[in-house]
Amino acid sequence: MSKLRVLFIGGTGVISSACAREAVGRDDLEVFVLNRGQSAVRPLPTGARELRGDVRDARSVRDAIEGREFDCVVDFVAFTAEQARADVELFRGRAGQYVFISTASAYQKPLSRLPVTESTPLRNPYWQYSRDKIACEDLLVAEYRETGFPATIVRPSHTYDATKTVLSGGWTTLARMRAGKPVIVHGDGTSLWTVTHNTDFARGFVPLLGHPRTVGEAFHITSDDVLTWDQIARALGSALGVTPRIVHVPSDVIASADPVWGAGLLGDKAHSMVFDNSKLRSVVPGWQAVVPFERGAREIADWYLGDPARRVVDERLDVLMDKLATDFGVAAD
Repeated sequence: MSKLRVLFIGGTGVISSACAREAVGRDDLEVFVLNRGQSAVRPLPTGARELRGDVRDARSVRDAIEGREFDCVVDFVAFTAEQARADVELFRGRAGQYVFISTASAYQKPLSRLPVTESTPLRNPYWQYSRDKIACEDLLVAEYRETGFPATIVRPSHTYDATKTVLSGGWTTLARMRAGKPVIVHGDGTSLWTVTHNTDFARGFVPLLGHPRTVGEAFHITSDDVLTWDQIARALGSALGVTPRIVHVPSDVIASADPVWGAGLLGDKAHSMVFDNSKLRSVVPGWQAVVPFERGAREIADWYLGDPARRVVDERLDVLMDKLATDFGVAAD
C-alpha cells in the first residue's frame, strides 16, 4: 500500500509539533514539513522530511515544493483571509485535501447554548484574531462550494504543552504563585473551561488526514476534561508546591487595564466552553483525550523549573497584577 504524502506547514508549534510526531509514527504516512528551520524549542521528529521555505513568500514555497504533489496539506500558521487565499492558489490541483487550523474561539460569543457543536454559529465581536479565522473559514467554504477546493476545517480550543502555562501571564503568573503574591483569575473563577493536551489533539487529528468523509467538513478536537478557572489555578499551584492566593477580577476591568489581555478574555476565556466531540468520534472511533490537566500542570511546572532561562518575569504585567489585586481588596505584599 502506498503511503499518503502529507505536508505540514509549520511543524514546530504547540499543536503542529505533536501532530508531526504522531504522523511520523504512522506506517501509512510520509511526512514533509515546510518551515524556516528556526525553532529550537520543538525540533522536528526523526522521520519527517524538512522543506525549507517561508510560507509568506509564494515563490519560496513553490521552490520548496517544486515537482511534488501531496495527498494532504495542513496549514498551522494561516491567520488571515489573505494568507488562506494564498494557500488556495498555491495548492489548488496539488493537494487531495487541504486542512486549515482554525480556532474554537470563532464560535458564537456569548454562546446561546452548551455544549458547543460544529454547527454552533461563528461570531466573535470581541477578538480580531477570531474574526480573522472566521474570514479564513468563510473563504475556504466558498471555495469548496464553488470550485470543489478540498478544504477541511479543524478548530482547536486552548491546546497546550509543557511550555504553555494556560493561565494568562505566562511565567509571571507562576512566579507570583511561588512568591505568595496574589494571582489574578478573571470573573469569579467558576466559569467552565476546556484545556487539551497537544498529544491528545494529535491523536484525534492525524486520522482525519486523507479520510474520505472529512473534505468539506469542520471538526473541533478538544478534551472532555472540564475545569473551572479556579481549579486550573490550583492545579498549577499544586504542581509548584504552593497554594495560590487567588484574586477574582471582572474580565471587563482587566480589558480596560490591558486591552491585549482583555481581548482574549472577552473574546474567549470569559465564556464557559464545553464541547461535544461526537462528530470527531464518528470518523475516529474510540478516540478519547487521556491527559488530565493535573498531569499537564506537572509537565508545565517541570519545564519552567528545569531551566532558569525560561523563567522571565514581565515587569509591566507584574506591576499591573499588583494594582488589580490591590484595587480588589488584596494587598500585593
